[in-house]
Amino acid sequence: MLLQLSNRLVATAMALSSIAAPAANEIAANEIEEIIVTAGFRPSKLMQSTGSISVLDEMQISDRAAWQITDILGTLPNVNYSSAGSRARFIQMRGIGDIEQFVDPKHYPSVGVLIDTMEVGTTANGAVLSDVAQVEVLRGPQGTQFGANALAGIINIQTQDPGERFNGTVRAGYGNRGHRLVNAVAGGPLTETFGGRLAVQRLQSDGFIHNAFLNAEDTNAIDETSLHGKLIWRGKDDNEVRLTAMYLDLDNGYDAFSLDNSRTTVTDAPGRDAQHTRALAVQSRWAIRGNSRLETQLGWSGHDEVYGYDEDWVFAGFCRDLSCPSGEFSGTDTIRRTRDVYTFDSRIQSESSATTSVAGVYAQARNEALAREHAGTFSSTYDTRRYALYGQLDYVFAPALTLTTGLRVEHFRDAYSDSRRLDTRSSATYWSGAITLAYRPLENTLLYATLSRGVKPGGVNTDARSRQPAISASFTPFLTERLQFNAESLLNKELGVKGDYLKQRLRLRLSLFHTDRHNAQLESWVWDATNFIWSGLLDSTSDAQNYGAELALDYRLAEGISTFANMGYLKTRVDALTTFDLDSGQFVISTGREQAKSPNWQYNAGLEFTLWGGLQGRVEVEGQDSSFFGYYHDGRLDSFTLAHASLSYPLGNLRIQTWIKNLFDKDYTIHGLYFANDPRDGFTRNRSYFQLGEARRYGVTISYRF
Repeated sequence: MLLQLSNRLVATAMALSSIAAPAANEIAANEIEEIIVTAGFRPSKLMQSTGSISVLDEMQISDRAAWQITDILGTLPNVNYSSAGSRARFIQMRGIGDIEQFVDPKHYPSVGVLIDTMEVGTTANGAVLSDVAQVEVLRGPQGTQFGANALAGIINIQTQDPGERFNGTVRAGYGNRGHRLVNAVAGGPLTETFGGRLAVQRLQSDGFIHNAFLNAEDTNAIDETSLHGKLIWRGKDDNEVRLTAMYLDLDNGYDAFSLDNSRTTVTDAPGRDAQHTRALAVQSRWAIRGNSRLETQLGWSGHDEVYGYDEDWVFAGFCRDLSCPSGEFSGTDTIRRTRDVYTFDSRIQSESSATTSVAGVYAQARNEALAREHAGTFSSTYDTRRYALYGQLDYVFAPALTLTTGLRVEHFRDAYSDSRRLDTRSSATYWSGAITLAYRPLENTLLYATLSRGVKPGGVNTDARSRQPAISASFTPFLTERLQFNAESLLNKELGVKGDYLKQRLRLRLSLFHTDRHNAQLESWVWDATNFIWSGLLDSTSDAQNYGAELALDYRLAEGISTFANMGYLKTRVDALTTFDLDSGQFVISTGREQAKSPNWQYNAGLEFTLWGGLQGRVEVEGQDSSFFGYYHDGRLDSFTLAHASLSYPLGNLRIQTWIKNLFDKDYTIHGLYFANDPRDGFTRNRSYFQLGEARRYGVTISYRF
């Protein structure tokens, strides 16, 4: 099938290539602006960069009234997320990614998230969009540059640099459901060689839940503060030193599930989803000889996370006036994590007339401590070390033909211990890399073919292993084979075409991919009803396949009026996975099963316009197909379609924006659980429980630029 798709791809590309590229003096004033991608080893133009890449610029982010990464994910083909908290905790690309986290450490989510090269933590909660220049999304393994941090891809958030003159912006926003926003940014030259920029933001919202027991509207509230600063020194010969600092204080509520899957809860102990992050990075770039330069980065980040919830979802005394055969159950679960991350990355880049090369070394240390309060106390420590050598070579065979090869060898070791007397250590060496051939048959068309490999380290299923002595004997054979999970390797084959046509009014990007997942790390659970024990684990006993396509179209209808469409198609398969089926109470083998959080289709399309007097607007729809949300059951998240709109108007240095999200107030699901949790049926009926996405939101944002 991939061969057939590739033949169609080449035919389409050559047909479009027959549209001659315009001469420089013939390019219309309404041509689409070029975009620069910064996530690679070197900045490059989007239409000249190989790989399936999406970039959202400052204006697109502003038009969507986006203040957190969740607000823009619906625009990205084959990108999905799993909530299980106040925000998106984990992101999936092309069906690959983590779903949830409790006790087991997950230092390396399949999709990495960076803000100015700084990791925001192990979950996507901290991906705050404040003073953002653009968001870059790179799909597929990015192993050469990022190693274990980017098995399925990377999201790179770039904030604004200081400009050549002093400038700033002050924003204030107000909307329904308690939406309040304050944002202030200022920056510019400090001396002839120094520049600085500082951004601060506070975002608050009551959330979308009514707690009937507490008579409260804010038990699922958002309360997020971020501070971001840059200091840049620029010298001769393109020498540069950057100091970047980030502070995040997220103190959000978590009260998202109800027994009837509504937005009304009756919990008496609502949970908390909080993160406190401090990060610092120093980057330097020095010309050392000829066309070579040395680039070095030192980074540190500290994270304190609190994740807790009311696990019975009701109040004490819920069964007082009801018939509850087994009585009621009351409990809470609170997990606290602290983590320090130290990173060193240094590389030499060299350029000649025919080659560009990169050679680098990398080291990282992570130290994590966990404390859990759940029917007693539990604590653990988990330390990891990574060391890597990597390199990349671009060779220009001809002006229209370039071969890129990259390789990374990475050594990983870890040490884990907990209060249940589990003590483990492991070490392994992995390799990842890519080979890409890029061909430009015409000036306005790029064709590429990529073979890439990514690796995600293996480890110990700490929760399952520490609970093994207490669990029923019938689970012993199953768990014994899964006390450890293997490293997952991912082999990705990709073909693509990018082009500007119709005098650069039409921009097309199309990628076709097929991925083989060896020892796919898939999340599963077992339930021991006799001993009342839930045990989660990563199961790597099956291989899997993922294939599909991403298409992005931008068309400038007329000066100031543009349309866009972003579409993703995805098919996934798990070869043979053994799970404990909750309904039958037996172990079953699923073959050919679709992977969790892998909708077959996703889309985003709309219209952008700038009219008289600077009136600017955006109208769009987004949607996705239904998908499984786990492996030990057949529960599915329903398909949905959402509509959004915004309108803004400038008044001198002032800009007034009105916006509305989820225009038709659709209920849609972003996460699911499957188990028996209702005391009214004696906890005997397994069913799907859903976390709902945001209800209709609308508001106004006023910005003043100086």
